[in-house]
Amino acid sequence: MHGTAPELAPDRLALVAERASAVTREVSRAFVGNEDIPRLLLVALLARGHVLLEGVPGVAKTTLAKAFAATLRCSFRRIQFTPDLLPADITGTYVLTPGTGEFSLREGPVFAQVVLGDEINRAPAKTQSALLEAMQEGQTTIDGETRALPQPFVVIATQNPVEQAGTYPLPEAQIDRFLVRIAIGYPTVREEEAILARFGGPPPTVHGILAPQEILAMQSMVSAVHAEQSLIEYVVRLSTHTRRHPRVALGASPRASLALLQSARALALLSGRAHVLPDDIKRLAVAVLAHRIVLSAEAQMEGASGEAIVRETIDKVSHLPERRA
Repeated sequence: MHGTAPELAPDRLALVAERASAVTREVSRAFVGNEDIPRLLLVALLARGHVLLEGVPGVAKTTLAKAFAATLRCSFRRIQFTPDLLPADITGTYVLTPGTGEFSLREGPVFAQVVLGDEINRAPAKTQSALLEAMQEGQTTIDGETRALPQPFVVIATQNPVEQAGTYPLPEAQIDRFLVRIAIGYPTVREEEAILARFGGPPPTVHGILAPQEILAMQSMVSAVHAEQSLIEYVVRLSTHTRRHPRVALGASPRASLALLQSARALALLSGRAHVLPDDIKRLAVAVLAHRIVLSAEAQMEGASGEAIVRETIDKVSHLPERRA
C-alpha cells in the first residue's frame, strides 16, 4: 500500500472520524433506527453525491432528512413535489422590478446547499428534470443564463415506492444521478417503543456540527484515500457481473462503478482510514448499485429485485485478485 498522503495524516483522519460520529449521534436524537443510515448520508455528502430515501409513509424519511440537514450548518430549503409543480418553482425565474423596469432573478429553492425534495415522484418528468443539471453539474440554467449553485450542494429526495396513484416513476437518467438509495423500512419493536417514548413531548432539537468549509475540506480529502488496483478491479467485476446477469436488462454502468469506488473512499475516510478495504465496497454495493439496475420483464413479473441481484453478485464475485495467464 502506498504511504499515507500528507493531507491524510493520522490526526486529521482521527478528527474526521470523530466529527462523523458526532453527526451520527446528533441525527439519532431525532431519527430512531439503524445507525448505518445517517452514515450513508455522510458518505453521499463527502462523495459529492445525492441521496434517494425510499419508504412507505410514516417511517420518518422527512424527519431523517431534516435532522441530517440540521447537523450541517448550511443553507436549507424544502420542496414539496406535487403534480402541478413547475420547473421554475424549483430553479426560480426572472421577475420585473417595479420602478426600475429591470428584470432580476428570484432564486428558487434549488439555490441552497441542502435541498430536500419531498415525494419527488409526485411531480411529472419535466419538473423532475429541473433537478438533473443541478445534481450533475452543480449549476442550473434559467432563461439561457447558467448560474452556479452554492457549495457544498446535496439533494436529499424522498419517495414512496408502493403508492402508484398520482405518481410519476423517476426516469433511469435521473435515478442514476442519485449516488445512493436508502430503503427505510418499519422500525423494530424496540425502536418503535423508543419512538413513542421519545416523541411524547416536544421534539428534540438537533444542533449543527459541520460547517460548509469543513465539509468542503473533508470532500477534498476523499480523493486522496488510496484504493489498491485489486479493489478497482473488484469494483469492475461487480458491475460487469450485473450486466451479464440473465435476469438483468440493464446492468450497472461505468458511472455506477465510479460511484461505488468514490463512496468506498468516503466510507474509509469516515472510518479514520487512508485506504479502502474490500468490506467498504461490500457494505455500499447494494445502496449504490441496486437502484441503477433494470430487471428483465420476466424477472419483474417474478418479483425479483435489484437488491437481490447485487447481494447475489457480492456472494459470487471474489474480492481477491484474479490470476492472470
